[in-house]
Amino acid sequence: MIRPRLHDHALRWGARALGSTPSVVLRAVNGRPVVVDGCTLHPAVQASLRVMNDAPGARFELLPVEAAREHIEREAWTFASTLRLAQRDDIVIPTRSGSVPGRVYRARTDGAASGTVVYFHGGGWVLGSVDSADATCRTLADSSGLTVVSVGYRLAPEDPFPAGLEDGVDAFRWVRDNAARFGSRASTVGVGGESAGGNMAAVVSAVTRADAEGSPAFQILFCPVTDLSRKHRSYELFADGFFLTEAQMDWYAAHYLGDSGRRDDPLVSPLLADDVSGLAPAYVAVSGFDVLRDEGVAYARKLEAAGVPTTLVTHADQIHGFFNACGALRDARTAVADAGRWALATLAAAPAGDAR
Repeated sequence: MIRPRLHDHALRWGARALGSTPSVVLRAVNGRPVVVDGCTLHPAVQASLRVMNDAPGARFELLPVEAAREHIEREAWTFASTLRLAQRDDIVIPTRSGSVPGRVYRARTDGAASGTVVYFHGGGWVLGSVDSADATCRTLADSSGLTVVSVGYRLAPEDPFPAGLEDGVDAFRWVRDNAARFGSRASTVGVGGESAGGNMAAVVSAVTRADAEGSPAFQILFCPVTDLSRKHRSYELFADGFFLTEAQMDWYAAHYLGDSGRRDDPLVSPLLADDVSGLAPAYVAVSGFDVLRDEGVAYARKLEAAGVPTTLVTHADQIHGFFNACGALRDARTAVADAGRWALATLAAAPAGDAR
């Protein structure tokens, strides 16, 4: 965990002030709105990008990995939530290669949890941690009453593909097999994640689809990576200037794949899987100003065509990763809460005795 500096505190205060400023005021300050492909950028995000794009470390793909990791952690802290929960406990999750850190979030509710989400943070399989995903996990637990188990899987380049994915699969299976420990039943354990974590949630759903003990009850995919084999049109539209850049995705992919990973492997690019039928009901949320937008939409459509109950939500005025800004943006809190409500509705609608 980082030690916030005076500068970090100032940025955090500024982010909260910006998030609460009326849109009409921000539009007057911003001047001409940013419109791309029929989407108009949220005025608070437009103002934030002016600061973020000029910040030291914004081009973190040019930094040593450890410096890039520190930049992302400080950025996450800036937009983090201070929402109080009933419990937030650090745990150790056993895996085939040893163990990884985890964090459990429980809301201030009476009675047992309605279910559990095994959550995977973003950061391109290279950056991020349970700390950087803290705001999203707090909000998801508080707004839904679901127990959230955040997973600190191994990162590249020290541990390239498939190390992190193996940790994700093992973490889901361990939580599912110990569901009572989290106040849930095995049939109510789902997966979720953002960006690279969304990729991991999607692939974990596929890998565990035939598990006799049960596959995920649902999958929540926030701006997921679904296809590293090619660059969809949204790469051309949003290559630079909208938080996640094309150059950063190239940097992430190179580190994650290492010497043995293949971009066309369905375990890397789930959009390329031959068969996605029978997967868990999916909530796919994408941002309008995001290089990953089109591949997320394509994956949702592929799931739907295969008969998988799928909800696709496009946050047309937002950028990649805004789901993590729950401490500063009301829209981020609402977006995460909507996903939690969908998960509850999905669990409530599941037939009694469903394997998931």
